Amino acid sequence: MQTPFRCVYAVVDGSIIQADVYVPSPAPSAKTALPVAIGIHGGAFMLGHSGMVSLDQIDDCLSRGWIVVSIDHRLCPQVSIVDGPITDARTALAWVHSTSSTSSLEAELAAHGHDTVAVDRDAVVAFGTSSGGTLALALGWGVPENAGVKAILDLYGATAFADPFWTQPLPHISLPPHEESEKRINRVYDEVPVPTQGGVSLEGQSQEQGVVAVDEEQRQRDLIRREFTFTNIGRGTLLDVAFPSKLWEQIDASLNVSPSFPPTCIVHGTEDEMVPDYLSKKLYAELQRHGVRSEFIEVPGERHTFVGKMVKGSRTWELQRKGFDFLEEVINRR
Repeated sequence: MQTPFRCVYAVVDGSIIQADVYVPSPAPSAKTALPVAIGIHGGAFMLGHSGMVSLDQIDDCLSRGWIVVSIDHRLCPQVSIVDGPITDARTALAWVHSTSSTSSLEAELAAHGHDTVAVDRDAVVAFGTSSGGTLALALGWGVPENAGVKAILDLYGATAFADPFWTQPLPHISLPPHEESEKRINRVYDEVPVPTQGGVSLEGQSQEQGVVAVDEEQRQRDLIRREFTFTNIGRGTLLDVAFPSKLWEQIDASLNVSPSFPPTCIVHGTEDEMVPDYLSKKLYAELQRHGVRSEFIEVPGERHTFVGKMVKGSRTWELQRKGFDFLEEVINRR
């Protein structure tokens, strides 16, 4: 595994938004444009950071000769899903495509000693898990036609937000026992500026994975953020706090599919209780209806967030890896 370099891709209202950039090794001897995979962590739009990703997946991308850009984004609930996470993901995509000599992925590559590596702007893809899958899908519309992604890999991303599932309580999630706990978790709104790193990933990784160091004060904020997030997931009120407008067409890929939507592969576990696979099948049906090149890969017996727990070389590993094969096939067919 290559050590990433960390850089800033945007600053918004005091929030410094960063990415970890992984570059294949050895470096090419002459200037070479490489594909770029934008990776987006999960965490219900409220948790996690760029270091809370599957390092095995990143290593797989590097072995294919791709640059990997794992991004942070501003976290809900201080901003809505569209104003924070989706806007930031689209900003990161524009930054990857940019030819600016001062603010672009290519400029950062040069500044960090990767002088022979350039960006193949015709081979930019995106992948993400859980809410990160939703954000990867959001790069399929609402972006300039000549600066989009060539393909998307959605691993059990949230979609079909008008479905009744999203307002149902989940009995297996524990809730705060009394009013004092309610007051405590609502302190999440006091964080200023809007944070871009927090808590644990729903994949199971802790704050300690990755490049982010935390002190005790931050650790307490992370605990509050985690409790706030799981409380709202358990109550079926996650979207009430993360996207109160309910203008689903702004965030829901299933409402934005057209014949020009990028080729998309969906990977989903059959036993997912947090984002049931039938929701992804609704998206897949829309992709098929509009003639979009698409694939649906079922992972038998797996629940939500299985990427964080899978063993390299296992059946689950091999099945989800077909999603990255899908991305590679699209790149190679240019």
